[in-house]
Amino acid sequence: MQTQTSLAGSFTLPGTSLTVNRMGYGAMQLAGPGVFGPPRDVDEAIAVLREAVASGVNHIDTSDYYGPHVTNQIIKRALHPYPDGLVIVTKLGARREADKSWHPALSRKELIDGAHDNLRNLGLDALDVVNLRVGGFSEPTEGSIEEPLTALAELKSQGLICHIGLSNVSPTQFAEAQKITDIVCVQNFYNVAHRDDDAFIDDLAAKGVAYVPFFPLGGFTPLQSSELNAAADSLGATPMQLALAWLLRRSPNILLIPGTSSVAHLRENLQAATLQIPVEVLADLEAIGGGRGIGD
Repeated sequence: MQTQTSLAGSFTLPGTSLTVNRMGYGAMQLAGPGVFGPPRDVDEAIAVLREAVASGVNHIDTSDYYGPHVTNQIIKRALHPYPDGLVIVTKLGARREADKSWHPALSRKELIDGAHDNLRNLGLDALDVVNLRVGGFSEPTEGSIEEPLTALAELKSQGLICHIGLSNVSPTQFAEAQKITDIVCVQNFYNVAHRDDDAFIDDLAAKGVAYVPFFPLGGFTPLQSSELNAAADSLGATPMQLALAWLLRRSPNILLIPGTSSVAHLRENLQAATLQIPVEVLADLEAIGGGRGIGD
């Protein structure tokens, strides 16, 4: 099908042969309510994954603690044996309890066990990219990440992990990580209204490291939401489409992983790859986050 996604351009993760289209897919919403248990409609979840790949998506973000286990099992059922060029990026660093709560899982044993859970449920011999997930729910928490990252580096040396990324980290933690192992991507909370990582993104771009924002509509005030809605209406787009299009324009090292459990919403999200933002609308968007302007 190869439609909108190829027009968003591509990005090669540094020091690798992995080239992905900038419009990817995040699989978190394929699990049940609260990212726990099976989805209401497994067939629809499978259809979403197959539609995404047929449309040119070759970067899927997941984790075995989504469900837990459920999302990876659905990915395997829908797509295995995986097509050439598909890059599956997973995460370690958290676990789920029976009460649906989220807890850190950063001990060496937890990380090793988590890697093997991902390998088993995805049906892989090695994981393309594993992000070490640290910090709070959506913000980094300062402190050394040497111990858990060293455990992942050991798994990489054993051939179970091909490449390593980070999630929910600060620039200081990224600098520490670079001294331990090569880092190919950073996944943090960032959108047009939440611009704390502006300088970090530019620094990563200069280093050729991918930046993968999550929560493209998260943390908006009611005023910011109304301004985004008005801007989207002026273009005949949805707020999500405009938020995604702005991110693609923000920096060439930004890779997107919008998630959905609906084929219709997936198609809407992919259309953001071709949405053009006029200068006057771009200025309105910059004002939402008090931004400096793209390219400044």
